[in-house]
Amino acid sequence: MKTHAKVVVIGGGVVGASVLYHLTKAGWRDVVLLERAELTSGSTWHAAGGMHTVNGDPNVAKLQQYTIELYKEIEAISGQSCGVHLTGGIMLAGTQSRLDWLKLAQARGRYLGMDLEMLSVDEAEKLFPLMDKSHFVGGMYDPMEGHCDPTGVTTAYAKSAQIGGATIERQTRVTDLQPRPDGTWDVITEQGNIHAEHVVNAGGLWAREVGRMVGLELPLLAMEHHYLITDDMPELVGQKEQLHCIDFEGEIYVRQERGGMLLGTYEKAGVPWSERETPWDFGQNLLPNDLDRIAPELEVGFEHFPAIGRVGIRRIINGPFTFAPDGNPLVGPVKGLKNFWVACACMAGFSQGGGVGLALANWMVDGDPGYDIWGMDVSRYGDWATMAYTNAKVRENYSRRFRIRFPNEELPAARPLRTTPIYDRLDDANAVFGEYCGLEHPLWFAPTKAEAVETFTFHRSESHAHVAAECKAVREGVGLLETSNYGKFEVSGPNAGAFLSRVMANALPAIGRMVLTPMLNERGKLIGDFTVGRYAADRFFVVGTYAAESYYMRWFEQHLPETGITLRPCAMEYTGLSIAGPQSRALLQTLVHDDLSTAAFPFMTFRKMDVGMIPALVGRVSFTGDLGYEIWVTSDYQRALYDLLVKAGEPFGLKPFGGRALHSMRLEKGFGTWAREFRPIYGPDEAGMGRFVSMKKNDFIGRDAVATSRASGDAPLRLLGFTVDAATADAIGDEPIWHDGKVVGWVSSGGFGHSVGQSLALGYVPARLASATEGFEIEIIGDRRPATRLDGPAFDPTGARMRA
Repeated sequence: MKTHAKVVVIGGGVVGASVLYHLTKAGWRDVVLLERAELTSGSTWHAAGGMHTVNGDPNVAKLQQYTIELYKEIEAISGQSCGVHLTGGIMLAGTQSRLDWLKLAQARGRYLGMDLEMLSVDEAEKLFPLMDKSHFVGGMYDPMEGHCDPTGVTTAYAKSAQIGGATIERQTRVTDLQPRPDGTWDVITEQGNIHAEHVVNAGGLWAREVGRMVGLELPLLAMEHHYLITDDMPELVGQKEQLHCIDFEGEIYVRQERGGMLLGTYEKAGVPWSERETPWDFGQNLLPNDLDRIAPELEVGFEHFPAIGRVGIRRIINGPFTFAPDGNPLVGPVKGLKNFWVACACMAGFSQGGGVGLALANWMVDGDPGYDIWGMDVSRYGDWATMAYTNAKVRENYSRRFRIRFPNEELPAARPLRTTPIYDRLDDANAVFGEYCGLEHPLWFAPTKAEAVETFTFHRSESHAHVAAECKAVREGVGLLETSNYGKFEVSGPNAGAFLSRVMANALPAIGRMVLTPMLNERGKLIGDFTVGRYAADRFFVVGTYAAESYYMRWFEQHLPETGITLRPCAMEYTGLSIAGPQSRALLQTLVHDDLSTAAFPFMTFRKMDVGMIPALVGRVSFTGDLGYEIWVTSDYQRALYDLLVKAGEPFGLKPFGGRALHSMRLEKGFGTWAREFRPIYGPDEAGMGRFVSMKKNDFIGRDAVATSRASGDAPLRLLGFTVDAATADAIGDEPIWHDGKVVGWVSSGGFGHSVGQSLALGYVPARLASATEGFEIEIIGDRRPATRLDGPAFDPTGARMRA
């Protein structure tokens, strides 16, 4: 066995083999894969091998397309068949809501180049005659669905990697990982040790155990999963191979397996396997069958597909495979661990494994995944994703695998977990809460407890009128919003300014001021947007997206100077409240001695001050686009601050508002937000953030790429705002934008602008269409609605109100 390697990949399932192959494809030859038993041992070997391109995240869908197309390549290189059966697939809807969801999926597929076709129930029956059409209302056909041979695919990856120069060691269990001071690793195995520059944890069922070797508790859990294979069916004799089929209402999938059918289910009563520790001696084993547990789903399946119920069962498979809390893989480098990478929790390995391997190899070799993989980035989870939290959310996700997640639906598992000091105050005010990074935050407020309920829908819900009232209260008087669900960082020390100037694209603010600034990678793409407040020469308060806190910290750690700076995340140490609206200045002035006039405290001022008896950081800024103030206090003062503002606000008609109203008002101003408008596939000029990039600075990351892009005019997209002639449903994001009968772009965010009385959307289109005024449409639930490009914000286009 080798004693040194550039990369050691731990785990010989489909994901580990894919990572190994893609590293060799990228030009790295000195790479080794270590497998504790044989390739595919764990969960790969017993997988049903289904593959599909449809995914709720279009960026993940792109990588699934890549994965399926990749199989021809690795077959050609390796000479190993992947056993691909590209039969096409049909997704069946049993309700109008599910049919609406399929229409959304079809629309999303338009700008991804997917050839998806909506079907009537009669058309669906012609394509899949085993169904009883009385249980369905329609469906959708996808030509890029089918199944493959799990062992064949993994072997093809492995052989292709070996042809490219990789080494594979079987029967070689890793027992420990020991970091060296220079960031390299000693990989301790039962067969000897390897010194590696990089380590990839692709451990599958054992990814938790590998993570624990370096002090990491990964948020993943294995679930038992059943599928069965029937005896030969007379209905299949002499027939073309049946399509892959998903029955959402039955929560089952079916496909042909030789002369019979394979039927699998994600049952509601799902059971975790080996909840705390995976035994090392578990190999190519199956678990005991538990047909009683899946009996309700089987009964539905046999009712919906009667011919399947009329034949015997040839074989039952029950095996474990791993999930993250949201069902997406965990991919990327880990904060605080140099040269340690993860590629695990890939439950759809034969749809996503190729894309995961490609993105991770790009990341390791080029410093960037080359794709927008935020939905799979391991950094999306923080310390709040404990083992018990993961257990609760994985169970929930598994049981909902084929269920609709409505845009206004909040899932109940593992809640409430994290609350702020004023949670009970907000609850008493009839708040309807959402969950964000495990933290409860108010979405909207109902007049009474009895009205604090909401029907899940793709259309406007009961909350619509209440959110409208909250927006009206802000625009006409003053509203109060809890802003604790932001990420916050304290940056201090003599090198703090130089560091922030290096990682942020805008010029730093003067003392007592704040700025908006993007953060860019070396390619000049957006990897964050922040407000930076400066309250002393060497003290800064940085506010950004809370969900990306670990993502940001990972980037900050890569660029921190060795001395002269202290940087720490403090999201939950500092809680916040914001007041906004034309009466917000008058309200706050009753509580502070500082002069809040525009002359003394203009827009984008940031200062330490006492609010009543409470020490606070106060910035004159508001994401509502109205006159407003953000007030940050340490958590021990939040209750007192809330009570103070509520009491002082009574004469001014102060009303609480939540995240839904904030979303409506930020759309009216055309304000973008991270993970929607701002993502690492967009440059600042494309995203309308170019004015916040200071090219007078010569030292910030991404400057050269921005300069090159501007010199060449290479910014192919533009973020635009639209009004939409909508009916009872608004855009929510990822809908296609049409122009002159062709799909030209996609919506990043949408909703109803209550202050302007119009349905609104933000979205990206080609730069050549940025000045077009006519011919736009936005497709909402399969209906192309006329849209008009906005020349500026729909509300207060000059920005006079927030600067008043």
